[in-house]
Amino acid sequence: MKYWKIPLFRIYWDDEDIERVTGIIKSGFRWAAGENVDEFESKIVEYMGAKYAVAVNSGTSALHILLLVYGIGEGDEVIVPSFTFIATANAPLFVGAKPVFADIEETTLGLDPDDVRRKITKKTRAIMPIHFAGCPCSVEGLQAVAKEHKILLIEDAAESLGANVNGKKVGTFGDSAILSFCQNKVVTTGEGGAIITNSREIYEKSNLLRSHGRSEIVNYFSSIENANYVALGYNFRMSNITAALGIAQIKKVDKMIQMRRQNAEYMTQLLSRIEGISTPSTAKESQCVYQMYPIRVKASKITRDNLKEHLAQKGVMSKVYFDPVHLSRFYRKTFGYKGGELPVTEKVSEQILSLPMYPTITREEIDYIAQQVADFFAKGGDV
Repeated sequence: MKYWKIPLFRIYWDDEDIERVTGIIKSGFRWAAGENVDEFESKIVEYMGAKYAVAVNSGTSALHILLLVYGIGEGDEVIVPSFTFIATANAPLFVGAKPVFADIEETTLGLDPDDVRRKITKKTRAIMPIHFAGCPCSVEGLQAVAKEHKILLIEDAAESLGANVNGKKVGTFGDSAILSFCQNKVVTTGEGGAIITNSREIYEKSNLLRSHGRSEIVNYFSSIENANYVALGYNFRMSNITAALGIAQIKKVDKMIQMRRQNAEYMTQLLSRIEGISTPSTAKESQCVYQMYPIRVKASKITRDNLKEHLAQKGVMSKVYFDPVHLSRFYRKTFGYKGGELPVTEKVSEQILSLPMYPTITREEIDYIAQQVADFFAKGGDV
């Protein structure tokens, strides 16, 4: 494994993270199910300003559950971006539905409401946007399209805990939403996710599906009562150990976001002086949490790839988030995509490059990254 002088991300942790997890381990009991899951869900609800949260083992599982509980299945279509992590597009396939790709905007790099409207058919059941890199998409426009056509809006807010539009947190605009707590996210439990909803019905159904369809009045592992299985379900539970870490993490979420925003501001200050790239931008009414820091290399895919290699040689990790899902091997083979179907997505994907961004990145590290980018373009874009 390559040693990176500056990795793409570092997890922010403190003594409370260790103490919370250690306490559960030392108890010798309730490592799987336990009171920390309930407490973590309560803290998510409080932070998001929603009514209900269901903690699960990943954001992907959260998407899977939501599509199931909304009854989306065979013959249905779900409009998704191709500029996303592949789980967003795969989730409809999990339930037998078809992902329909819409293009993105040049500004937010999220779904374009106008193109979404063009992709709606009689089979469309839901729109499922992401908020790329922790920056809000045009979620109010998508909300209007969903209401106009009487279809669901399910927000994949995996990257954007804490981001908001006019003070309203993303993940609370749609009918329901999901969060991810994978290790590179703003708040992390290593692996983990959550469903966010204001619907009691969706909450109760999601609770059933995450744990084998078992109706749980008491903790399964602490009760002598026989289990009552009332639906077909899955093992998508979050563990009590994981939730303990989540509690400690979410307590400092605003602090971590502020650190990310300050670091991103300084990064932008330096990089915006460099010809050949563009830095992230958000609408005035939006607040980004900078789960990633993406730049766009204007010249070509070759130049972008050369910059990635140049940075690697200097010990700086960078990564392409995202290659278009519809042009991945599986989607080409399954649906026959050839390229050219989503011009903005395909253009942006050839320009995008995520640079290191995390709460504890230092000014010296940012200076070093910016200097390496500047040196690359000073040499004419050669490795």
